[in-house]
Amino acid sequence: MIGHATKLNRYLAAARPSATYKVMDRVAARRAAGAKVISLSAGEPDFDTPDHVREAGVAAIRAGHTRYTQVAGMRPLREAVAEKFRRENRLYVDWRDTIIASGGKQVIFNALAATLNEGDEVIIPAPYWVSYPEIAQLCGARPVIVPCGAETGFKLTPEALDDAISSRTRWLIVNSPSNPTGAVYAREELQVLAEVLLTHPDVLVLSDDIYEHLIFDGLEFSTIAQAESRLQERVLTMNGVSKAYAMTGWRIGFGAGPGWLIEAMEKMQGQQTSGACTISQHAALAALTGPQDFIRQSRAAFQRRRDMLVERLNAVPGLRCEVPQGAFYAFVSCEDLIGRVTPRGARLDSDEDVVNALLDEADIAAVHGSAFGLGPYFRIAYALDESSLDKACIAIRRFVESLTNHSPTFSGRSAGFGENRG
Repeated sequence: MIGHATKLNRYLAAARPSATYKVMDRVAARRAAGAKVISLSAGEPDFDTPDHVREAGVAAIRAGHTRYTQVAGMRPLREAVAEKFRRENRLYVDWRDTIIASGGKQVIFNALAATLNEGDEVIIPAPYWVSYPEIAQLCGARPVIVPCGAETGFKLTPEALDDAISSRTRWLIVNSPSNPTGAVYAREELQVLAEVLLTHPDVLVLSDDIYEHLIFDGLEFSTIAQAESRLQERVLTMNGVSKAYAMTGWRIGFGAGPGWLIEAMEKMQGQQTSGACTISQHAALAALTGPQDFIRQSRAAFQRRRDMLVERLNAVPGLRCEVPQGAFYAFVSCEDLIGRVTPRGARLDSDEDVVNALLDEADIAAVHGSAFGLGPYFRIAYALDESSLDKACIAIRRFVESLTNHSPTFSGRSAGFGENRG
């Protein structure tokens, strides 16, 4: 058995496990051992799927809709997806230019796997969703990571994009609102990126819009193919029902793009999973064509949580948090905590050390920012009720205030709250 690992696909062998799922596994283990952990790590809404959507799934079962559909999805759902893009995004696509998959991740994987060859490059602004570089590498390509710090609002600038493009560039990935920062690209910001892309006609664009409806403060959502129609023939616009309708477990994502790309993605999917779950497709159809009140209500709830959380975190000496414009994540700078020591004697030399200590010593689960390509930060998902978020904020503050700037001695004294908080 020892030598079998050497027989793995070399791209798979080099891939890293998802950092978010590793944290979720640790949370499950601690809870199994009796710990009362507040998890701020999972990227999924805490609300139930809307009633009419659940009923549509039940009705599909009772009606016997339990057989295969076409690989690219059943036509009524593809037509509803095309109508969604026309109605909400002013993207005038035909239903044949859409594809339904088992989650947004499969849409992304299909697109990259269908188009990348060894040596190709994929430009990925950092911070990024943890799976982007791993999927690119699994497809034999090289991720080109472009750091985008707080000074640019965690967003890619046209200058940085132009510098990153080479003769090997195949894709640019744009995610707005962003996981993990909640940053949102304004229409004008997408237009200036598009001006760069128009001078590089071989570069494809993957627009990950999965958090489209979770956008705050009255901001208007734009997607890059909408901001610059001349790019539409080389943009894959990806979305899904998981975040907007609290349907993460239903596993339905969808995309729209040029016909040649959708055809290639369908061929790829036909050799993987074939069509997505038929029952879930019927539920997704009800979500897209039924009442949309749930979106407005959940967005208002997430904005209230954001406002409370950011205010509380920024009141903690040593933490800094920009106000996220969308999604349900806060990206918290913990730079001032690096080098400090916990009450149990753990020295915090990285943001990963910070989140490990938070879990081990404060029963708070978060994900380290370096897993998203930028440290020292940690990501908090505020997809929890306000009472749980309040308890989490109290625990985080107590943890930070318990840190010291020196290693513990053997004098018998324990570090007290508020000591060496500078």
